[in-house]
Amino acid sequence: MGMTILAIISLLIFTTSGEFTTDEANLRRRSAGETLCSKLIEPAGYPCTEHTIQTKDGYLLALQRVSSPNGNIRLQRGPPVLLQHGLFMNFWDWSWQELALCDLSAMMHHIYSTTNSKILVVGHSQGTIMSLAALTQPNIAEMVEAAALLCPISYLEHISAPLVLRMVGLHLDQMVLAMGIHQLNFRSEVLINLLDSMCDGHVDCDDLLTSMTGQNCCLNNSRVDNFLEYEPHPSSVKNLRHLFQMIRQGTFSQYDYGIFKNLKLYGQVKPPAFDLSQIPKSLPLWMGYGGYDALADVADVEHTLKELQTKPELLYLENYGHLDFLMSVHGKEDVFDHMIRFFRSLGKSSA
Repeated sequence: MGMTILAIISLLIFTTSGEFTTDEANLRRRSAGETLCSKLIEPAGYPCTEHTIQTKDGYLLALQRVSSPNGNIRLQRGPPVLLQHGLFMNFWDWSWQELALCDLSAMMHHIYSTTNSKILVVGHSQGTIMSLAALTQPNIAEMVEAAALLCPISYLEHISAPLVLRMVGLHLDQMVLAMGIHQLNFRSEVLINLLDSMCDGHVDCDDLLTSMTGQNCCLNNSRVDNFLEYEPHPSSVKNLRHLFQMIRQGTFSQYDYGIFKNLKLYGQVKPPAFDLSQIPKSLPLWMGYGGYDALADVADVEHTLKELQTKPELLYLENYGHLDFLMSVHGKEDVFDHMIRFFRSLGKSSA
């Protein structure tokens, strides 16, 4: 979540609207003194309030509203902005499919009903998978005024991150399930040892960020230890397996349970695909992607673009990698200024 906080702070420099970001931790395990508001956001000088939301499948979500540190938000009110983080920035026991269709939907409904305003959505990496899948659903898309997607992903056929490819090739997802592991925590001794064995003599994992995301041009390396103090959070093995299915099968589909359970749940042998052409042509989209991104490969981004009815406004940065779009030292000038100009160009409601 620490990486997301940096993005929030960068965005808030330019807007006085209330901002929302997500934390799907089980609220019953959190005390009042352990919230993201009190630990990370308020100490950085930003007013923050916590909202509790229940999804249709019974889970409790924490949603943080971050406001501008300058000015009176009631006098300078803008549209709400939902910031959706990527993989390994919280713990779940399901895949991105449920995050898109249950969690993201519940958060949007809460924000929409609370503010009586359509939402500006900003997602990074897996946050874009969730956003694109959710926006194919008319009841969700109607609540969104526009979306900005950093390192947009719907297809993963051309992924080139060496450690990820090795994990896929060795079927890490099936391996850890066979070991009875359902929570993927890269801070645990078991997973650390497993990663060591995968890297040893096969992949250079001295720079773990590069081996998992590709090269990044513009990170402040002196801050990496600070980022790693908060990241990576655990994810679920089911979530990893869903992503690996996308890589192996070249699809942007719901979770593949196998023939018999697919028939029971979906009424068909293969899981249904998310149809990107169902995203409304009238919905403004902005996408930022980079030439050195080993996860959101340029060829896969182009595949996504071909399936959309709408033509997004594009920002292509040849030297940028996957994490640069969140944490580049030049992020304001290279990325966020462009994104905010896009939002402001939409008209009065986004002034």
